[in-house]
Amino acid sequence: MSSDLPSQLPLQSLGEPIYRGSVQNLYVVPDHPNYIVCETTEAGSVFDVGSIFRIDGNDLNRAIFRHAMYGRLANPQTWKRVESALLKTSTLGETWRSQLMDGTLEAMLESGAQTHHVGMLDSVTGELHSSGMPLHPSCYNVVRRFPVMKPPQRNVMGNFVFDYAQFHQSGTYVVPLEYIVRFGVTSGSSILRKYEALGEKERRSYELELGLNGPMSAWQMLDRPIYDLTSKYEPEDRPVTKQEALLMSGLSSQSFLSTIKMALLGAWAVRELLEEIGLQLWDLKWEFAVDGDDLFFVDTIDADSFRATGTVEVEGRRLIIHYNKQAMRDYYRVICADWYAGVNAAKQEAAKTGLPFKEVLRSGQVAGKYPQTPEVAPEFLTLQAKKTALIKQHVLGEMQADALRLSLEQAGKEEAEFYRGQGKLDELLTLNGL
Repeated sequence: MSSDLPSQLPLQSLGEPIYRGSVQNLYVVPDHPNYIVCETTEAGSVFDVGSIFRIDGNDLNRAIFRHAMYGRLANPQTWKRVESALLKTSTLGETWRSQLMDGTLEAMLESGAQTHHVGMLDSVTGELHSSGMPLHPSCYNVVRRFPVMKPPQRNVMGNFVFDYAQFHQSGTYVVPLEYIVRFGVTSGSSILRKYEALGEKERRSYELELGLNGPMSAWQMLDRPIYDLTSKYEPEDRPVTKQEALLMSGLSSQSFLSTIKMALLGAWAVRELLEEIGLQLWDLKWEFAVDGDDLFFVDTIDADSFRATGTVEVEGRRLIIHYNKQAMRDYYRVICADWYAGVNAAKQEAAKTGLPFKEVLRSGQVAGKYPQTPEVAPEFLTLQAKKTALIKQHVLGEMQADALRLSLEQAGKEEAEFYRGQGKLDELLTLNGL
């Protein structure tokens, strides 16, 4: 716990949030401007459109996972387990393995990873717990505050570009990138959609860029994880090359390399936690902050930021079930296909005009150009609440791993039956069937 923070922060002392986001609210810590209290909410957001659904209990479930996972990242024992996993994984290749285990991992084996996470507030007493779970867990986590700088948009001879010069002039800030680590390729993966749209020559080039050893396909587990990067503070996330990402980041090449290693190693730490209950991690995203020479894990790590799956038997086939926000994305794609098509059309229009995507979508909905945002079936939201509650029970140690595996599998079967009842099981099997 930071020595300049009080040991208690009664929730009623926080006042009104200084920021209301699509999935969380932010509060200042009275008399301590270098810290922020993050309140997770039950709201959910997909496709960059903002809050469009709510999952009962997801506020507390996500807050608990975040507190527990950041505690793990700060613990050197976590990195010893990651080191052991790296040594046991035969497909990594010695050169790649040795580079990943050099430097950054050595430091985390010594003293754990640096994160912005300070602790969770007890919902009754307001006591700040930097490690371990409060007696009364809450939706309120305290984090160190890092400056967030958004690149201004410039008009260059009729083309719109973003100016990242300020990141090269600052020493403390949130790096304006999202780092996506992939252990495999899912059917809904953005890189698969990009890959399938390329010609043969461009596909070979893209395979080399991502470090693949052959053609890409859906539901393909990789010999070693790959990573790609997107913009963070532009109106919508935009894939960027490694070269562009380095220039956008404002970091030295060595610090930029360290963030990549942190993203990959952190992914293994999450993978280990989920594998204990039979879930397979496909991908997740990280964000980082810099303060001089120090690098920090920041932002969220919960079911909104990773893709973990299990499988169930349906119609003689294995069906992938998502235990994360991807289940909601697939719901909109399959059940609300016309709305999903309208969202994509609005994104294309925004890219051409330079207007903010949400503004284009909302004005188009008012004009009848794009379908209105649909309500999600209550029974489907109940299933999502059940799945996230089970993962919460795992991080709290409230149920044995074997029993949790069975309960997660049962929830997956119920989800398949929901799609059958909607007459959409075939579409789901096309998307996620093996």
